[in-house]
Amino acid sequence: MVTVDDVTRELEKVVDPEIGLPITEMHLVDEITIKEDGELFIKYHLTAPFCPPIFAEDIGMNIRQLTSKLDGVKKVTVVLHGHALANEINQRVNPDYKPAA
Repeated sequence: MVTVDDVTRELEKVVDPEIGLPITEMHLVDEITIKEDGELFIKYHLTAPFCPPIFAEDIGMNIRQLTSKLDGVKKVTVVLHGHALANEINQRVNPDYKPAA
C-alpha cells in the first residue's frame, strides 16, 4: 500500500515554474489522503490567488501524473483551492471532477 511518505517523495519532484522550487519546499501541499481502496486525494494551493492559470494547471497535472504511477494507487484526485479559477483548473486536471455545490 502506498504511504504519505511515498506520495511526498513524488511531490518533491513537482517544481513551481515561476519560482523554481519544489512545491513541498514551499509548503503548498495542504492535504494528502489515502483511502484503503487505493484512491489518493491531494489538496494544494499556490502562492497567490491570481497565479497564472497555465502554471496552476501544470502543477496540478504534474502532481496527478507522478502520484498516479505509485504502486497501489488506483485513482488520483488533485484539488487546487484558494485560486480565482480553481474550479476551472480542477475540472481540467481531474477528468471526473465535480465542483462543490
